Amino acid sequence: MKIVFAISEVEDLVKTGGLADVGKALPLALRDAGEDVTIIMPYYKAIAEEYALADACPQQTLFAEGKVYHYSVKQLSWNDITIYFIDYPDYFHRDGLYSNTYDAFDDNAERFSFFCGSALHALQDLGIQPDIIHCHDWHTAILPFLLRNEQTGYFAQTQTVFTIHNAAFQGIHKLDDIPFLRHHPAILSQVHGGYINMLQTGIAYATKITTVSPNYAKELLTDLGSHGLHERLVTRKRDLVGILNGCDYGQWNPADDHFLPINYTKDSLHDKKACKQALQRECDLPDNTDVPLIGMVCRLTEQKGFGYIMPILDELMHHNVQMVIVGTGDPSVCMDLNEFAQNHPSQFAFVNGFSIQHAHLVEAGADFFLMPSQFEPCGLNQMYSLAYGTIPIVRAVGGLKDTVIDQVADKHHSTGFVFDEPTPAALLSCLRRALLFYYEHPVGLREMQIRGMTTRFTWEDAAKAYLQLYRTMV
Repeated sequence: MKIVFAISEVEDLVKTGGLADVGKALPLALRDAGEDVTIIMPYYKAIAEEYALADACPQQTLFAEGKVYHYSVKQLSWNDITIYFIDYPDYFHRDGLYSNTYDAFDDNAERFSFFCGSALHALQDLGIQPDIIHCHDWHTAILPFLLRNEQTGYFAQTQTVFTIHNAAFQGIHKLDDIPFLRHHPAILSQVHGGYINMLQTGIAYATKITTVSPNYAKELLTDLGSHGLHERLVTRKRDLVGILNGCDYGQWNPADDHFLPINYTKDSLHDKKACKQALQRECDLPDNTDVPLIGMVCRLTEQKGFGYIMPILDELMHHNVQMVIVGTGDPSVCMDLNEFAQNHPSQFAFVNGFSIQHAHLVEAGADFFLMPSQFEPCGLNQMYSLAYGTIPIVRAVGGLKDTVIDQVADKHHSTGFVFDEPTPAALLSCLRRALLFYYEHPVGLREMQIRGMTTRFTWEDAAKAYLQLYRTMV
C-alpha cells in the first residue's frame, strides 16, 4: 500500500509538541510493517539550515487569485523513508513554525492552505499516486477538500484519513485572509460569517477521521467534550475511529536512560530511590526518600488542570508530601507557582522552564506523576510514568482514561489513581487516596509499580490498527 503522510512537523527534524512524535513514530512503524511510506511537509528555516537538500523535481508553479507561487520540492532520505519538503521561503523560512516568540503568525491559514495545495501538485509532478494520504490536524485539514475538488482525476483512487490530535486547535480564519483559497469555486460551502474553520473542513471532506485515543473519540461526539464540533462529528460518526498513540520506549526506558544518575528495572526498583534523591537535590528539597514526591511536567495552561490544582495546594501541603512542577506557559500560573514555592521551600519546587533532562529526572525520581487535565486527547506522560514505575494520578478524560486503571475500580490490575469530577475537591480527594496508599500499603504500591512497568502501548499496535482502517478504504 502506498501511504503519504502530510504533516507539519516530524521529530528529529522540527518539533513543537506531540504531533511531531506521531510524525516520526507512526511512519516508521508502518515502514516496519512492510508498507510504502512517504512524508511531505514544509521546508522550514531550521531544516534548511541543518540540511543542504537537492531539488526532487523542477521548480513548481501554482496560481491562485492572480497570485503566482513559485516553489521548490526538496528531498531527504530519512530512516529508509523519503521525505519531500515544500520550499516556499516567504511562508516557511521563519524562526518559528507557527508563531514568533509571542504571537501566532497572522497568515497561518494562507501558509498551510498553500502547503496543502502545493503538496498535491508536487505529488503529481513526482509521479506519486497514493492509496492513502494521511493528514494531521488543522495544518493539513484543507488537503481533503482540495483533493475532493481536484479536476485532473489523478487522485481518483486516493482516499484520505484525517487525524485530530487536539480538537481545541481548529484553524479559524477569515476567508479574506487566505488568498490561496479565496476564489476556489467550492470554498463558499465552508464559510460561515466570513470565516472558515479548517478543522471542520477536514472533518467534512476526509474519507475517514481518526483521533488519538478511543475515549477521546467518544468525547468528541458529546457537546461537553467536542470543543464545539459535536454536530459535525455526529454526522460522520460511522467514519470516526479512536486509535491510541504509542509510546517510544527507546527514548523512555529507565533501564538505559542516560539522563538518570542510576538505571533500574522492575527487578531493581530500590535503585529508583537514587533518582528521587537526585531530583530532591536538583530542586533544593530535603533529601528524604520516605516522603512521597509528586511530580508534574507540562505546559502551564488551563487545559492541564491548573484550575483544579491551584485552589488545593495549601491543603495538600498540610500532608507529609513533596511536590515538583516543571514547565512554562501562562505567566499568571508561573507567577503563582513561583510565589508558592518561595512560601513552601521544604515541600514545593517550581522549575520555570523545560529541558529533556528535567523531564526524565522527574519521571524517574517522583513517586507519583500528576495529570489532572481538563481534556487530554491521548497524553504521553502517563505512559512514560508507567514505564518508570511512577504512579499516575489522572483525571478520567481522553487517553488518560484509556491507559490508567484506577486502584479502587480494579485493585488486582490497577496502575494508578483516577478521578472523574472536574473540581479541585475531587482532585484533592484523589491525591489523599494516593498518599494514604503510599503510607499504608507499601507492598501494594510496589505491585502497582511493577504492573505499570510491564504495561506497553506500542506504535506497532497503533500501526496495525491504522493498517486495518486503511484496508477498509482501498
